[in-house]
Amino acid sequence: MVQQILDDARKGMDMCIEDLGRNLATIRTGRASVNILDGVQASYYGTPTPLSQMASLSTPDPSLILIQPWDTSTIAAIEKAILTSDLGLNPTNDGKVVRLPIPPLTQERRKQLAKNVGQIGEQHRVAVRLVRQQANDQIKKLLRDKEISEDQERDALKKVQDLTDKYVEKVGELQKKKESEILEI
Repeated sequence: MVQQILDDARKGMDMCIEDLGRNLATIRTGRASVNILDGVQASYYGTPTPLSQMASLSTPDPSLILIQPWDTSTIAAIEKAILTSDLGLNPTNDGKVVRLPIPPLTQERRKQLAKNVGQIGEQHRVAVRLVRQQANDQIKKLLRDKEISEDQERDALKKVQDLTDKYVEKVGELQKKKESEILEI
């Protein structure tokens, strides 16, 4: 019973860490990375579609993303989607491919992005703590239902807290790493 609750809590916290990794990958650091386009969707025959499903994305050099649409009639929609996103990038096209130059980040923009990373990190710390709260509630219910003793409850709550501390620390490490990437010139 208790082991199942701990396993479920670990899975939930792992999912929080994976989601944090995905969210941080979409924040640009001044280097070209196709991951920054993950959240961008263009209208493809009226349906919002991720760019990775409409085109081949590549980074031929550290300051350029090359987008080669499989259907060249979608170039205008791809450009519009990039312009309306909050990436702050200006695409250009030659009729066959869309070039997305990645300008160096200004110090002000770096600070803003670092602040965003801090907010994302805090959201994921809260998510980890929510998983802890759910596990603690399940353990306390087992005690109320007389399925475990008070000693077992205390041990289980300590294990859940140790697990939470470990995952909150992981969130902090990922957050600090991304902030240092952003602030690095």
